[in-house]
Amino acid sequence: MSTPPFLTLPAGVRRTFVETSRGAFAALEALPGSGVAERFPALLVPGYTGSKEDFIAILQTLAASGRRVVAVDMRGQHETPGAGEDPGAYALPALGADVSALLEALGPEPAHLVGHSFGGLVTREAVLSDRVPPASYTLMSSGPGAVTGQAADKARALKDSIPLLGMEQIWELSIGPDAVARGVSPEILDFLRRRTLGNCPVGLMTMARELLTAHDRVDDLAKHARDTGLRTLVLYGEDDDVWDPREQAAMAERLDSAKVVIPGAAHSPAVDAPETTASALIDFWNQTERCGRPC
Repeated sequence: MSTPPFLTLPAGVRRTFVETSRGAFAALEALPGSGVAERFPALLVPGYTGSKEDFIAILQTLAASGRRVVAVDMRGQHETPGAGEDPGAYALPALGADVSALLEALGPEPAHLVGHSFGGLVTREAVLSDRVPPASYTLMSSGPGAVTGQAADKARALKDSIPLLGMEQIWELSIGPDAVARGVSPEILDFLRRRTLGNCPVGLMTMARELLTAHDRVDDLAKHARDTGLRTLVLYGEDDDVWDPREQAAMAERLDSAKVVIPGAAHSPAVDAPETTASALIDFWNQTERCGRPC
């Protein structure tokens, strides 16, 4: 579970909702200090059990590069309302359609798109749909398809436990004690509890199922990027423990994309090494805007 390093909003960052054709999405929005965004905006999408707060440490730096930056909770995550008990609303195609709606809402300029972990699988659906083309596309600590190994075991255990125990007991028996053992501060611990209990249980179960069964669509994405000129970046921590770094490096080769490995970071580079991660994103975005599409 990604754990934000702090919760106090940096200067220029505010809590808001982004209104779209598919409903409202809770967001953290960052603007340049001048208040004037001269570059393309950016949309950041979190992973499974995560939230917009996972990006809190990089928002101010990203916005300082001259752009509006928006991090969101996906449908049914934390502070974004769910869509009832219909599992289909939380499957990859529906969540991808939500991302397309968010990209459209951030217009008229195209937005740089970043998907972290499961958010990478979700944003990939949006990119391949080509409903609202992004300015560029970054896969952050994500993979070509379903998780395996220990990450799969954790997703499966959560999916199977929800209908038996409910989120309150899962927090008390597992997630909470694990956070305490990691030395999480009381303030962050309280936030993690609120986020955990705020998630839609049907959404969590469906997202876990998608994580466990997602197809490898890297070849589809590579063809799409070639055909449209979309510039892609694969960015991950050198110690990632969800998708093997070697698997992510191979994915970058298959995509013929730029690749950045963040030293000293694990599965959450925006938390573990925020300045290095923000710098890598800014460099990629600026280069994209300088050379245009195709590049």
